[in-house]
Amino acid sequence: MLFKLAIRNIFRNKRRTLITISAVAFAVFISSFLRSFQKGAWDNVINTSVNSYVGFAQIHSNGYWEDQNLDNSMVLDDHVKNVVSKIEGVNGYAPRIESFALASMENITQGVLVIGVDPKAENELTKLQDKIITGEYLKNGDKGAIIAEGVAKKLGVKTGDTLVLISQGYRATNAAGKFPIRGIFKYALPDLNKRLVYLNLPAAQDFYAAPNRLTSLALNISDAKIVNRVVKNLKTNLPKEEYEVMDYQELLPELTQARALDEGGSAIILGILYALIGFAIFGTILMMTKERSYEFGVLTAIGMRRWKLFSVVFWENVMVGLVGAIVGILLATPLVYYLHTNPLDLSAMGKDAVAAYESFGMEPLVPAAFEASLFLKQAFIIFLLTCLLGLYPLWKILTLKPVAAMRDV
Repeated sequence: MLFKLAIRNIFRNKRRTLITISAVAFAVFISSFLRSFQKGAWDNVINTSVNSYVGFAQIHSNGYWEDQNLDNSMVLDDHVKNVVSKIEGVNGYAPRIESFALASMENITQGVLVIGVDPKAENELTKLQDKIITGEYLKNGDKGAIIAEGVAKKLGVKTGDTLVLISQGYRATNAAGKFPIRGIFKYALPDLNKRLVYLNLPAAQDFYAAPNRLTSLALNISDAKIVNRVVKNLKTNLPKEEYEVMDYQELLPELTQARALDEGGSAIILGILYALIGFAIFGTILMMTKERSYEFGVLTAIGMRRWKLFSVVFWENVMVGLVGAIVGILLATPLVYYLHTNPLDLSAMGKDAVAAYESFGMEPLVPAAFEASLFLKQAFIIFLLTCLLGLYPLWKILTLKPVAAMRDV
């Protein structure tokens, strides 16, 4: 009975109902759109950064990340291989040995990061072969090197030249070697583009006098959403005293902090939006309560219990808020889906915007995230806000004086 009365009251003043529904729908639409755009942009940044080098997770010898030297390297045994191969969502791994060296060509020297890799596994993880601009990619068994474009420019070398590397090997042994340059690649991240040198894994292990040793095992994980589960599984099944397992949030803390900072700023903006919409909704409820004071007075005077009267009004607010939230989702869904499948192209903003994105290895595109949870969360927040504001009539009804309310017309 109370529910039927609430429905009749909603249609009794169509203009007021339409205003409230529009306010709620607008809030859900804007908040869903902003959150989808923000999450899509950051997911794109993280995927690009992670897949270009570190991977979503890595396995090291315990203590390596704090003290990154070859003495803290590890041997990849069958137990680790079996554990990794049995975890769902891990498509493989890229074994690496990496350390710094001094690269020289005649009288020019440059500090570089030398990484020994399995060419096939590394390409599956980072698409390194696609970054080659001159020459060719590494082949299995090849004792040559591929170098970053910045290193080539600094040393003044080209494909076919011989690169001399000098460093300190495993357990303080001397490391020196000559490597013919097979190819030159362009790395998107400017800092890495100035110092990366890739060797075949056996050649790098021989150079550093570290046979069969690795500094890291970068995991090729299919989906960022399962990284936490994979890392937890690995930590459970690998001896903690021997190995450390780290996800991309630990490997790239600056990126994680930047995202948290941006999301914090976005939360403030959304909070202001919620406040503005809240005032608009409250204004409508306040107007409705004032207009119906006479009605409330009459119903109370003839014996209707106050809690029943409040239940009718509260159900009105709940239904209006629910309809507004659904309308907001329906309005936001097609637009967000379109921007998800057709990312916003920033090329029209000029060369500077394009260069800024390309400098971080990303195309100048900003996709929107299309996830049901984003819409439902924003709709729930606005709906909850509407319900809370709907408690105002309760206070008015509880303090209502029937005679005064019937006179105040």
